[in-house]
Amino acid sequence: MSELNEKWLDLRSDTITRPSAAMRAAMNAADVGDDVYGDDPTVNRLQEYAADLFGYEDALFAPSGTQSNLLALLAHCGRGDEYLVGQEAHTYRYEGGGAAVLGSIQPQPIINQPDGSIALADIEAYIKPDDFHFARSKLLALENTIGGRVLSLDYLKQATTLAHERGLATHLDGARVCNAAVKLGVSPRAAVAGFDSVSVCLSKGLGAPIGSVLCGSKPLIAEARRWRKMLGGGMRQAGMIAAGGMYALQHNFTRLAEDHDNAAYFAGELAKLKGIKVSTPQTNIFYVDIPADTCRALNDVLQLTRIRVSMSPHLRIVTHMDASREDIDRAITVFGDFFG
Repeated sequence: MSELNEKWLDLRSDTITRPSAAMRAAMNAADVGDDVYGDDPTVNRLQEYAADLFGYEDALFAPSGTQSNLLALLAHCGRGDEYLVGQEAHTYRYEGGGAAVLGSIQPQPIINQPDGSIALADIEAYIKPDDFHFARSKLLALENTIGGRVLSLDYLKQATTLAHERGLATHLDGARVCNAAVKLGVSPRAAVAGFDSVSVCLSKGLGAPIGSVLCGSKPLIAEARRWRKMLGGGMRQAGMIAAGGMYALQHNFTRLAEDHDNAAYFAGELAKLKGIKVSTPQTNIFYVDIPADTCRALNDVLQLTRIRVSMSPHLRIVTHMDASREDIDRAITVFGDFFG
């Protein structure tokens, strides 16, 4: 078997990226301490760097994006409070109902518009009056990017301004906010402007093996730190993984544009094939609508040619730093042979 065919191309997600040799070297050389005591110098540097990069007073390193989002919800809301959130959002749909189960926080799901936004009129309509019959509306939670779609800065300003005028705090699930910033051509600070907190994932397109950072005010992060301990997220010599996150933010931010270009190229070539419908990517995620009765056969062919996808009639494809243009050309050939 050739060297090319020995390599698996994994298009399921950008979470599957592996740390580079340079990132591994940085992790191996990391200075460490006990982070539960606040003594890990590398974790502290990461938190300070992230807070400054995104324009907040403080930041907290957490083992996962699911936990960092949950920490934000728990810090912003109390028992019997509610947060307004899109029906497609990860914090509502894909994170195990943690806010409700662990925080007694009620989600108020609202339909997402085709561009991923929540209509301002819907946000306004779902904010509850100050009446003991209702849960207390405390927080608006948005996501950017959402399903690969980028919310505009103008929309984000309008949504966060509306929330603040109505007495709500704002949180951004920014798992891929770095992709959004690169697509919009703005600074990290500009991409999160108006949000009282933001969760930034380090282990997706940025390529770190683990971790997210939650950014916010000092009081909010102090509360989140307490919740992190209760949720089992307090880690000891965590500098070894924090170093990977620091390397990711410092070296892998701007290169996300390469993933966006590869997605656009990949989608454009697949769109030439008959029998499938391909969305136009804004970042590194796009979708291919495939006839249901061909999914199994296509998946078998992809497996035989060492390409991994999460097969579905509405197939999501994600490009990332471990998927080169040469890899993508190989996948285009496989799809082309199958549908040709």
